Amino acid sequence: MIYSGEVEHMCPVAKGAYHGPAPIPEEGRWIQVRENSDISGLTHGVGWCAPQQGACKLTLNVKEGIIEEALIETIGCSGMTHSAAMAAEILQGKTLLEALNTDLVCDAINVAMRELFLQIVYGRSQTAFSEGGLPVGAGLEDLGKGLRSQVGTMYGTKAKGVRFLEMAEGYVTKLALDRDNLVIGYEFVHLGKMMAAVRKGVDANEAIRTATGSYGRFGEAASYIDPREE
Repeated sequence: MIYSGEVEHMCPVAKGAYHGPAPIPEEGRWIQVRENSDISGLTHGVGWCAPQQGACKLTLNVKEGIIEEALIETIGCSGMTHSAAMAAEILQGKTLLEALNTDLVCDAINVAMRELFLQIVYGRSQTAFSEGGLPVGAGLEDLGKGLRSQVGTMYGTKAKGVRFLEMAEGYVTKLALDRDNLVIGYEFVHLGKMMAAVRKGVDANEAIRTATGSYGRFGEAASYIDPREE
C-alpha cells in the first residue's frame, strides 16, 4: 500500500465500533452482505440499448452468489434474440460480480443486468421475504402455459384506427366490430398450446382449432376483420 506524504505524517486515531453493513432481506432472512456468497434471491430487471430500438427483461435466480437460472426475454430488435441466446449460455454459473462485468453481447441485456444487480444487492428481490426463496426452475413460471413470453403488439393510425396483433392470450386472427365499427372483442390462437398439440402428433388444422379462443363480445359483432389484411 502506498500512502501520500501527508497521510504518512498523520498520527493514528483509533476506529470506534464496527457494526458491519446494514442487513438486507433475502429469502426470508436478514443478511449482512460482505461476499458474493452472501447474496440470494430471484428478481427481474429491464434494460434498453442506446438507440432504444429494443428492450430486454432479464430474470435471474441467484443462490449463494451464483446464478443458477436465467430467463432472457427480448422485444423490438431481431439481432437481440441472437444476443439473448449467447447470454443465456454465458450467465449461469457466474457470480453476480462476474455477470455484471461480462459482455452479454447486447447493450439492452447488459443494462438489464445492471438494473437487476442494483435491485438484488439492495435486497429488493421478488423473494426478499419468501422463506427459502424459489426453486431453480421458477423463472419458467413467468412464461405460463406453452412457455412463451407474454407479448403484446398493437398498432394504430389516425386514418384507419386500431389493430390488435398479439395479446397475452395469443396471436390475434380477427377483430370483432360493432355497428359503429368499434372494437368489442377479438379471436386469437394460443400458439404455445397449438405447438404443444402439433408436437404430440395432432393435425395442424385441428391443433389450431382447439387452440383458438375469443375475448369480449366477440359473438355479438356486426362484422369481423383480419387485423393484418384489412
